[in-house]
Amino acid sequence: MGLKSKRYKKESQQLSKEPVSLAEAVEKVKSFKSVKFDQSVECVLHLGINPKQADQLVRGSISLPHGIGKQKKVIAFCEDSDIEAAQAAGAIEVGCDELIKKVSGGWMDFDVAIASPKVMSRVGKLGRVLGPQGKMPSPKNGTVTADVANAVAEFAAGKVEFRNDAGGNVHIVVGKQSFETEKLIGNIEAFLSHIKKVKPATAKGTYIKKMCISATMSPGITVSV
Repeated sequence: MGLKSKRYKKESQQLSKEPVSLAEAVEKVKSFKSVKFDQSVECVLHLGINPKQADQLVRGSISLPHGIGKQKKVIAFCEDSDIEAAQAAGAIEVGCDELIKKVSGGWMDFDVAIASPKVMSRVGKLGRVLGPQGKMPSPKNGTVTADVANAVAEFAAGKVEFRNDAGGNVHIVVGKQSFETEKLIGNIEAFLSHIKKVKPATAKGTYIKKMCISATMSPGITVSV
């Protein structure tokens, strides 16, 4: 583990050892302004799931009510009939075979890939390339859809994907440090509500075990749940 900076250690000393309310946590995160850029704010949940069981995986996507303060680069694999609408919705690259060739050749300058179900049989060959990057289109997170233009618009505006890691943790960016407190709280509450709705039926015991929020370069704050 790398050495923590003096700034980080100083900020850590300001934190309570006990969980605090969401409002207190957000205010504390917003107070950490010793770096010269607008830090992203991230929410991490430790879930009571077994990540080794396929029926307990938690993944999906959500449009937060106040956005995340960042536009995303979106591409769309689709038929010719969807190209114009996808471009109008904000896709930076659109098409099928030529786009597949470009991506398979190593081009990765995008954040999200959307695909029409009609072309997924051809896009599937990109699994080895996009899978490790977390960019492979999937029906589970809303990136494989017949409504390509709408999906492009949502993800370009900041719709975020999430999936649990091997430790049962789920994390997403919920905004910027410069956001108003109420907007950060609203985004976090929306994420919590959504995670509760997608609780696996086979998950037993306490579902949300721990919650933390943090800024990009600042220590995490444990929130009461």
